[in-house]
Amino acid sequence: MGRGLSALIGDDAAAVKGEPVAKKDTRSLPIAFLQPGKYQPRKTFDEEPMQSLAASIREVGVLSPILVRPLGQDRYEIVAGERRWRAAQLAKLHDVPVVVREMADREALEIAIVENVQRADLNAMEEAAAYQELIEKFGRTQEEVAKEVGKSRPHVANTIRLLRLPGAVQDMVRDGRLTASHARTLLGVPDPEAMAQELIARDLTVREAERKSDAKKRPGGKAYRDPNIAALESSVSNTLGLKTQITHSVSKKGDKGEVKIAYASLEQLDEIVRRLTRT
Repeated sequence: MGRGLSALIGDDAAAVKGEPVAKKDTRSLPIAFLQPGKYQPRKTFDEEPMQSLAASIREVGVLSPILVRPLGQDRYEIVAGERRWRAAQLAKLHDVPVVVREMADREALEIAIVENVQRADLNAMEEAAAYQELIEKFGRTQEEVAKEVGKSRPHVANTIRLLRLPGAVQDMVRDGRLTASHARTLLGVPDPEAMAQELIARDLTVREAERKSDAKKRPGGKAYRDPNIAALESSVSNTLGLKTQITHSVSKKGDKGEVKIAYASLEQLDEIVRRLTRT
C-alpha cells in the first residue's frame, strides 16, 4: 500500500501489521514504562473488542510486539500497538514485548495512520483529522499523504472535506449513525444537521441522499459529484491543458455519460485529434 510499510519503518513493518518479528529485534518492557502516542489518530477504543483481546492475551500473551520510540529514562511512546497495550493492562500483565526505534514526529504519525487505516480501525472523522494534521503540521501535500497511506488522492481530499461539516454531523459519523458517503452529500446544503437527521430516520441510500441534497443546495451551490469522476476530469484537463467536462450517470441499463473538451482554436483542435489518434 502506497510506498509500503517497509519503506516507512524498514524491518519493523511486521510489528505494525501484527506479524511475527524476529526475537533479536524485540525486548520486554514494563507496561508502566509505555504511554499512548501523542499522534495516535484513533480516539475511541470499543469496550467489547478490547475485552475480547484482553481474554486472548490472558491465554497466550501478546504475540505481536508493540512499536515504540524512546522519550527518556524508562519512558517510551507507543507508535503502533496501543490496543495491545491497553488490553494487556486489562489482562493484568506486568511486561509486554516491544520493538524500540528512534523516529521523528512525522514518521510516528504516518505509521500510526497506516496501522489504523490498514486495519480499518479509524472512523472517517479520525481519518480526516489525521490527514489534515499531516498536511498542516508536517507540510505534506494531499498527493504525498495518499501515497503514504495507500489511498487515492480523491479519497484523501474527500475525507478531509468532512471536517467542514458541523460538529453535530461529525459526531454522527464518529458513532456510526451516518456513513462517510452519506455525510459528503451534506456538504453545501443549508441545514446539514437537519438533513442528516432525515437521512438517518428515513434510512436513505447514498443515491437517494445525493438527489435530496442536490434539490436543497443553495442557488449557485455545487452539487455533489462522484469524487473519482471529478478526479478523472481534473486529470484529463491537466493533461490536455484544456477545459474538460465529464458527465456520468447510473441507471438500470448500466453506466453511461459523455466527455466534452473545449478548444479555442484550430491548433488546439488539431492537438486533441493528434493525441486521440496517436498510436
